[in-house]
Amino acid sequence: MVIEQDFEFVQLHHAQLAIPPGGEDACRAFWGATLGMDELAKPPALAARGGCWFRGGGLEVHLGVENEFAPAKKAHPGVLVRDLRGLAARFDAAGVAVKWDDEFPGFSRFYTHDPFGNRLEFLEPKAE
Repeated sequence: MVIEQDFEFVQLHHAQLAIPPGGEDACRAFWGATLGMDELAKPPALAARGGCWFRGGGLEVHLGVENEFAPAKKAHPGVLVRDLRGLAARFDAAGVAVKWDDEFPGFSRFYTHDPFGNRLEFLEPKAE
C-alpha cells in the first residue's frame, strides 16, 4: 500500500531518555565529561521540569526526569560514530562496560548503558 504524503522527514532532531529525579549530575559526568558533549541551556519553562540536554557531533540527547523511572532495557537509540574502537576505549577508561555484538551485517557495534541502566547502541559501518 502506497500512501501519498505532502511532507518529508528531514532528520531526527533528538533522542530522549528518561532519568530518575536528581540524576542530572550523573548525566553531566556521562554525556558531558565521558562523551565530550556540550550541555545546552533548556528553555526556562522546560528547565523547571529538571533534566538536561546535550549536543555533540550532530547528535542531541534530551534527558528527562521521570518520577516513576524505569530504565529502557530494550528500546534504545542507535548512534552512528566514527572510530568506534576509540569510543569503546573512552568508555573503558571511564569504567563503563561495553558489550560487542557482530550480528548486524555491515556494521561493527556495541551496547552499553548510561548511569541509570538505559540501553545505548553505538555502531560504525564496516570498511568494504
